[in-house]
Amino acid sequence: MSIQNSNKELVIGLFGFGVVGGSLYKVLNDTPGLNARIKKVCIRNADKERDAPATLFTTDAAAILDDESINVVVELTSDADAAYRIISTALSRGKAVVTAGKSTVAAHLPEFIALQRQYGVPLLYEAACCASIPVIRNLEEYYDNDLLRCVRGIVNGSTNYVLTRMSRDGVSFSDALKEAQQAGFAEANPALDITGADAANKLAILLTHAYGTTVQPGQILYTGITNLHAADVAYGRQKGYDVKLVAESGKMDDGRVAAFVLPAFVPHDSRLHGVANEYNGVEIESSLADKQFFYGKGAGGFPTASAVLSDLSALRYDYRYEYRKLQPEGTVHVSADYYIRVCISCNGLLQVRHSEFARIDEWVSNNQRCHISGIIHAGRLAETDWWRQEGISLIAYPECIEQYGPEPVSAESGWVHEDVYAD
Repeated sequence: MSIQNSNKELVIGLFGFGVVGGSLYKVLNDTPGLNARIKKVCIRNADKERDAPATLFTTDAAAILDDESINVVVELTSDADAAYRIISTALSRGKAVVTAGKSTVAAHLPEFIALQRQYGVPLLYEAACCASIPVIRNLEEYYDNDLLRCVRGIVNGSTNYVLTRMSRDGVSFSDALKEAQQAGFAEANPALDITGADAANKLAILLTHAYGTTVQPGQILYTGITNLHAADVAYGRQKGYDVKLVAESGKMDDGRVAAFVLPAFVPHDSRLHGVANEYNGVEIESSLADKQFFYGKGAGGFPTASAVLSDLSALRYDYRYEYRKLQPEGTVHVSADYYIRVCISCNGLLQVRHSEFARIDEWVSNNQRCHISGIIHAGRLAETDWWRQEGISLIAYPECIEQYGPEPVSAESGWVHEDVYAD
């Protein structure tokens, strides 16, 4: 049931009719040239009033998955387990799939790749990363793995909105989060966003298309913005930085990949500094092309629906990800064997052991907060959780992987422990 040419009608079975699903329905009605129509929508709550004909809806997934006339399944649910069942079943029944489900794709990508190859149908998920920005397709088609040096960006619009309001307008974390929820940028349960898990899911997906390695999100060093203190924002601004939640990956000299999602100090001359509110921005750096920047709305119904629509349009030409960079297992892998420059913010100096650092560059304390800047081995952070505890926040400095690289620290190289304060 593959889609072979641009004249093929896309008969769509849609799962989910929330903000993105409803936006997609409206957009498809206004885009007759796409030659696509939604035949059936599977929803959970049949009693909820929706802005579409009642005959369109069903609560029975089989009404879509067993319908041979439906050749495309669009999965836009908020249930990761249900999304997995929908995607895997649809692929095994020869239906093309388009999804925005980053957590599901990130957790099951190797299996989904195998299903695509087995049944000869594509799974497209541009909407899973950065909504309106076509970053996956560019990584897949344009950038060669051997020349790619770094992918970094702001990939979660919800947290970026919150941090923008905190940094530029002095709004509290809780009030900014409520605003993001009211505007539809953050979910009613925003845990995936503010803990950094959503950005880690997206980075895991991007790593496959950038470097050809599949990785579980839990293998990525990450944290979110829940522990950030207003004093951290003020401290950064004194040094010419704003605080953003940044997803970053870099290829090391031995071919391994460093990857993390952390709050980071972003200087005013960085392209990422101008990425505000619900917008996303991704910077891709390669050996020959230097740095290229992609910018667009990363949250909201219509920006995400635009990415879904783009994938649907690509299906008319039988487009699919070829995964040409994908390496045999173990060839390229994510490693935490590198050093990173960070600022640890805490209530008092005795809250953090100095032995956690390879080097301490600076510590500043006042009646609000203590800030300790220095070098920490990423593997040490990955193996412990002291830096995620209540009252402690960690902010990375810019260009931290590139500056300090994967080389081991030694006293001979000037990286030494100093007893700045007692244990």
